[in-house]
Amino acid sequence: MVQILLIDDEEPIRKLLARIIELEGYKVSTASCCSDALQQLRKQQYDVILCDVFLPDGNGVDFIFDIKKYSNDAAIILLTAHGNIQDGVQAIKNGAFDYITKGDDNRKIIPTINRAVDETEKKKGKKTTSVAYSFDSIVGKSNELKQAITLAQKVSRTDAAVLLTGETGTGKEVFAHAIHQASQRASQPIVDINCSAFSKDLLESELFGYKAGAFTGALKDKKGLFEVANHGTIFLDEIGEMAFELQARLLRVLETGE
Repeated sequence: MVQILLIDDEEPIRKLLARIIELEGYKVSTASCCSDALQQLRKQQYDVILCDVFLPDGNGVDFIFDIKKYSNDAAIILLTAHGNIQDGVQAIKNGAFDYITKGDDNRKIIPTINRAVDETEKKKGKKTTSVAYSFDSIVGKSNELKQAITLAQKVSRTDAAVLLTGETGTGKEVFAHAIHQASQRASQPIVDINCSAFSKDLLESELFGYKAGAFTGALKDKKGLFEVANHGTIFLDEIGEMAFELQARLLRVLETGE
């Protein structure tokens, strides 16, 4: 079972988040401060660690380094009630998997945890993309599914941008990866990002990158995911949750390739 450590000094929030996460089937341990968390990290390995930024005995952004001494493979998600892009950039630079503002972004916590779990499993070799995401791995007998597979196979032979629609859990990610694996881009990277798991500013930085000095905390150039996925595929999950300004910028990328 996936092991998650939740570090937050506010007991009501800690209990609420723990319950929400447990309802998703994850095993949750909790800590109220850095020292308490370190005691647990010495005894137990965790897959995902959620840590508040402001703790009684430390700062979560700096505490990332201590966490990694004991759980280097864990995905670290920072939580804060007062988020800003500078803290977010510094957290990512220090090795955090993601940075979420509590309250407004509560609905993003579970998708972000799911994405973090997927990432840690990939690191551990539990998921082989070429096998898990081939068209042959898609199981179903309905005519509608067969038609969708046939269309996806045709699309995989082109460089067209593809819009996948469907209810949650219908396999959009599986189809996206299967299209990539069947395409001429299969030897190049496929990069996934859940657009609903990022604030507008952080998502813009993730997609398009930035130059050193662009804002406080931007100490060096960062490649955007479009550049990382160059000659490969980028899968934008939950694209409908993207801010309209970013959707307009994305449209320009799709139209011009720049």
